[in-house]
Amino acid sequence: MAMTISQNCVFCGACELECPNTAISPGADTFEIDPARCTECIGVHSEPQCRLVCPAEAIGPDLDNVETYESLTAKRAALGV
Repeated sequence: MAMTISQNCVFCGACELECPNTAISPGADTFEIDPARCTECIGVHSEPQCRLVCPAEAIGPDLDNVETYESLTAKRAALGV
């Protein structure tokens, strides 16, 4: 499952710097996570780093993009990052 950023985002950019897949970028009012690039840090860290560093606790699971561990691992390999 990809992660998503809520409207509670304070636009600090901490999450963008932590993403190993460059899945996070500035949007109009909040940072945004590209579900095609988000692997929840599978293969790099034991948990999503963006969520750990968010001071506003604005990052959580994207229920519209539910994936298995296996699909996240395959996505990570396909991204080649």
